Amino acid sequence: MTTGTNAESTAEYGYTADKDAYLKRLRRIEGQVRGIARMVEEDKYCIDILTQVAAVNKALHAVSMGLLEEHISHCVVGAAQDAQISGTSDAVQEKVQEATAAIGRLLR
Repeated sequence: MTTGTNAESTAEYGYTADKDAYLKRLRRIEGQVRGIARMVEEDKYCIDILTQVAAVNKALHAVSMGLLEEHISHCVVGAAQDAQISGTSDAVQEKVQEATAAIGRLLR
């Protein structure tokens, strides 16, 4: 398993098995955002626009929570399993800190 943001493109992450589903959801969200821009261009009622913005936020939140769950169940658990073999918990601490930081960003 490769870690960090400069990871190789061949790395397998927790979301890999559900990659197509995530991409489908993100494309749907992208379409929703384009729809919101169109609503603004067409001077639609502000409450209707805000309703659509809330729907996009909820959809992005669902994607974020799914990715976070995948990170914990794949990356953190994998690091814990590796730590049992190697006897060092540095990788586990790193993965937990990554998850904690991600949760903090989501809560802002």
